Amino acid sequence: MKKLPPKAMHVVMPLLLSILMSCIISFVATARAIGLAPDLLQSWLKAWGLSWMVAFPTVLFVLPLVRRIAGLIVEAPGGR
Repeated sequence: MKKLPPKAMHVVMPLLLSILMSCIISFVATARAIGLAPDLLQSWLKAWGLSWMVAFPTVLFVLPLVRRIAGLIVEAPGGR
């Protein structure tokens, strides 16, 4: 399988991060709200879809800011 070019990383990483995070958080929140109900899977998938639609653009928007803040807290590789 052919890989995407390196410049795609700035979209692929937030895409994957938002999918995984919204999946986990929406499942926990849905299971906590309705318990192990028969419609848990269906309810969770609806919640996940909505969560991901919010999460992906949010991650795209805030990731540059988070990188800057992290750069103020964490020393650069090799020191300064």
